[in-house]
Amino acid sequence: MQLPKYIAASFFCLICSSIIYYGKAEAHQVNFYVHNKCPFPIWPATAPNSGQPVIADGGFYLAPGQTQRVIAPWTWNGRIWARTGCNFASNWKPACETGDCDGRLACNGLIGTPPATLVEVSLQGRNPNFYDVSLVDGYNIPVSVTPKITNPKCNIPGCLKDLKGLCPPELEVLNSKGEIVACKSACLAFDNDKFCCRNQYGSPGKCKPSVYSKIFKDACPNYFSYAFDTPTPLVSCASSEFIITFCPYGWGEGAGEHKSE
Repeated sequence: MQLPKYIAASFFCLICSSIIYYGKAEAHQVNFYVHNKCPFPIWPATAPNSGQPVIADGGFYLAPGQTQRVIAPWTWNGRIWARTGCNFASNWKPACETGDCDGRLACNGLIGTPPATLVEVSLQGRNPNFYDVSLVDGYNIPVSVTPKITNPKCNIPGCLKDLKGLCPPELEVLNSKGEIVACKSACLAFDNDKFCCRNQYGSPGKCKPSVYSKIFKDACPNYFSYAFDTPTPLVSCASSEFIITFCPYGWGEGAGEHKSE
């Protein structure tokens, strides 16, 4: 049976408008493909900056080898990190050994408890996006950030060394088994103006690298090791799809022993 011309025309217009609408919606978002290359499960988490929406419920489970897509508005800004050693069935707080957010699986806007390796993102709509990896509050596991379409200038590689193995005793975070699960920054550990780049040390000219931040920088040269790290390891890249990989080179390899991606 052939549809009357006016009905067929209306139906065609509805299809066209739907394509245009969803095309615009797709164009106004950024996809983060969060990949777990660690040999253990992680619980990635997200926290928006003030005035921004929560994405991916603020947190989810990710088994070894799995990838999950996280969709963000194209002007979203906030942070992404991985929690480790979580047990949400215990009803204990914290539920995670690192990066915990009040014992919840879905952080729903809460910021994780440091130390944790942070991916910091500022999406700019049609303009190039800004992103970095920060150890200003400390480290738990390595991470890399790359556009889905390869561009070497836009990559933030992982660490050259396992920073937990280099962590000074005064910065170590231990779990109940006595294992090192994270490494605090000097600022987090000592709450000292000199290490935290605040008050009289609140400028690049006054706040210099410390013996502790140099350990972080040596292991992870592409990350922020302290507040006024230079040259600034901040990347600006025009892309709508990014791959965030935790443990990008496997786990525990030293420099020159990285496995292929």
